[in-house]
Amino acid sequence: MRGLVLLLLSACLAGCTGLFFQPTKQLVRTPADIKLAYEDVTLESKDRVVTHAWFLPAEQPKGTILFLHGNAQNISTHIGSVFWLPAQGYQVLLLDYRGYGRSGGVPTLDGVQRDIDAAMRHLLSRPDVDKTRIVLFGQSLGAALAAFYAGRGPERGHFRAVILDSGFSSYRDIAREKLDLLWWTRWLKWPAGFTIDDDYSPIRVIADISPTPLLFLAGGRDRIVPAHHGKRLFDAAGAPKAMWEFPDADHIGALGKAEARERLVKYLDGVLNTAP
Repeated sequence: MRGLVLLLLSACLAGCTGLFFQPTKQLVRTPADIKLAYEDVTLESKDRVVTHAWFLPAEQPKGTILFLHGNAQNISTHIGSVFWLPAQGYQVLLLDYRGYGRSGGVPTLDGVQRDIDAAMRHLLSRPDVDKTRIVLFGQSLGAALAAFYAGRGPERGHFRAVILDSGFSSYRDIAREKLDLLWWTRWLKWPAGFTIDDDYSPIRVIADISPTPLLFLAGGRDRIVPAHHGKRLFDAAGAPKAMWEFPDADHIGALGKAEARERLVKYLDGVLNTAP
């Protein structure tokens, strides 16, 4: 814990948002290892960074999910959050941001927004994707990235819904909260927090996502991104919006149970069967 806080502290003092990115390069599994059909996808952002993604097809697809994972590891570990969706009729594109897995480059907040845009442009070019039935789904850091793209991204008008699971409201605020955990860093939370780039924070753009439907997921036992972040975003968002709280769920654990997944599928079915 001491080493983690020291890393956070040094990064804060350097004004570095890179502390939010903790990629690993090695893929620990592929979808084939869990008996899923998939396609390796190579993407190129507008600044010519090449990234890697997996496309999980579905038979007679009802829609397509663009999935943005959290800050650590890569798509080979985060596939556990979405592997069940193709069987429910939803295709999934899992994106590894620059610097993650097989993707080139170094992650930055602005660079990752370009990666998300490249993924969206890829989906819009595919003949097996209905361009009117695309949903953006982000978890943790991915929820923060998704919120900003849904509010400001070039292709934001193509989303039929946006799902934000365990997302924080502000890069600056979450950094201050982590510095507040230990007495010997608590006094630094305000000066260090001001060095964090907050321009890409969800709270700045969440109202701009309306009228695209927004669904917030929050775990009552989440100690990494406490549920008050989701509530703050929900209050600032425009309609239509919904917030599901799971009292027994940890960080990004809301969809760990079958009944929660069934509820989400019903939500997706309803959104996609309602006129935009």
